[in-house]
Amino acid sequence: MKSDLLQRFDYFARGSTPFVLTVLLVVLGAVPMRLPELASVTPLLPLMAVYHWTIYRPDLLPAWAVFFAGLLQDALVGTPFGVHALVFLGVHMAVLSQQVFFTGKSFAVIWIGFALVAAGAMAMMWVLISLFYSQSTGLMGVAFQYLVTLGVFPVLTWLMLLWQRRILV
Repeated sequence: MKSDLLQRFDYFARGSTPFVLTVLLVVLGAVPMRLPELASVTPLLPLMAVYHWTIYRPDLLPAWAVFFAGLLQDALVGTPFGVHALVFLGVHMAVLSQQVFFTGKSFAVIWIGFALVAAGAMAMMWVLISLFYSQSTGLMGVAFQYLVTLGVFPVLTWLMLLWQRRILV
């Protein structure tokens, strides 16, 4: 009886880790930096998690979890409510529709795919935020955030792959 309960808890804990890690990345990305000039160019960590888990374990990061992570991102960083939720869902759906293509591909293909998806996601965020405020927001900040996000992607992906291979076996 006890071992059955422990097995269920273990299964639940392992299965919920992609969601929990994505939420932790939302929180980590929202932690204020002490450098005001760099606050707008922090990497978009949850976007990387949504992309990664949608390719490798979409069963463990469903659309409702992606939507929740996006709403939490909006609430913590102060963007108009729903922008990140909509963008993260768009990324989730786009990557899910191409999951067969990404499966078994080299890291270079995964990274190029992320570069394309992130460019579209950040452009979509820029348009939505500009429409919300009825004026064009800083495009240079978005461009730098995109580049920083691309630069951090290999490290974060490597960590998530390690987690996936050791914990979610």
